[in-house]
Amino acid sequence: METTPRIAIIGAGPGGLICARILQRLGITATVYDLDTPRAARDQGGTLDMHPDSGQRALGEAGLLEAFLAQARPEGQQMRMVSRDGRILFDALPPEADPTEGNPEIDRGRLRDLLLDSLTPGTVRWGHKLTRAEPLGDGIHRLHFAGGTTADADLVIGADGAWSTVRRLVSDATPRYTGVTFVETGLDDADTRHPRLAELTGQGTMMALDDNRGFIAQRNGNGHIRIYVGMRTDLDWHQQAGLDLTETAAVRAALSREFADWSPDLLGFITDADSGYTNRPLYALPVPHTWTHTPGVTLLGDAAHLMSPFSGMGANLAMLDGADLARALIGARTTDEAVRTYEATLLPRSIRAAEGAAEGIDSAFAPDSAVTALAHMTQHH
Repeated sequence: METTPRIAIIGAGPGGLICARILQRLGITATVYDLDTPRAARDQGGTLDMHPDSGQRALGEAGLLEAFLAQARPEGQQMRMVSRDGRILFDALPPEADPTEGNPEIDRGRLRDLLLDSLTPGTVRWGHKLTRAEPLGDGIHRLHFAGGTTADADLVIGADGAWSTVRRLVSDATPRYTGVTFVETGLDDADTRHPRLAELTGQGTMMALDDNRGFIAQRNGNGHIRIYVGMRTDLDWHQQAGLDLTETAAVRAALSREFADWSPDLLGFITDADSGYTNRPLYALPVPHTWTHTPGVTLLGDAAHLMSPFSGMGANLAMLDGADLARALIGARTTDEAVRTYEATLLPRSIRAAEGAAEGIDSAFAPDSAVTALAHMTQHH
């Protein structure tokens, strides 16, 4: 760099943190701003499979691959397809070779802790919710945070997720409802308390999809199984049904009616759950999502290419974005040159992934989803 830029990363997710870590290793300082207070304020979600050519590659550039492999769960790669009557149709076990050749799993919370603990203390400024970014000219932006504090930056990196505030600087696009909603719940100490459901899940991910509905059960660490009850439905389905989502018994009864003609074994993922039910409508940015280069700002991760989880690439792409942007910044004379280089790679890659994710969710929640899901699994394993 010809000068030392002031780099602000908005959002302490995997993409933003990996970018800050790689920059920091090579002597470039970046400040990460996140709305959480403290860092463990929110559940970070389920498990992630780290791919060798994206997530693992980014961890390697960050000097964290060995630490990741020490915490990863190779057995979590198991993929199982179950019919609506409870029969196992397909079961792909993880490879027994070097785990770096596969896609070992790690809980989102563990991955975030690994990344946070690798940064110099004080890198992340907690309790900083960005309300707007004010252009000052020459690519400089003044960041305004809730509570009245401000900070100026030569480069603002929007790693602030689906409802990104930074995105407004470069794009008018907003996420759209995909037509599919997940209702999340879970099983605690599953092998002991729910052995039948734990056996049906296996050690990785179990999917049962048919006729615009389905179950996805996903092994996490510490004996927990995270469950997603999926439906192609209206965004306000619960209001149409007169449901209060905080009334656990009423939601359980409504979901049980929705899946009344499914196997009693699968219905156990609704009726035997230990937690309440969280409504999670799935959103995605329009495809393709692109923007005109804007000096002093760029995007990564969901801020750039929010897509359905059926891409299997969300966190991997975010981390690859972060690594590519850091590498571009390290190798360029100016931040503008770096961002142009990065976006030339990011945008076409994002479009391809988003197209695949859109096709994936449409085939997973369709009248013949059981047939197409089984064909897809068989082809790719």
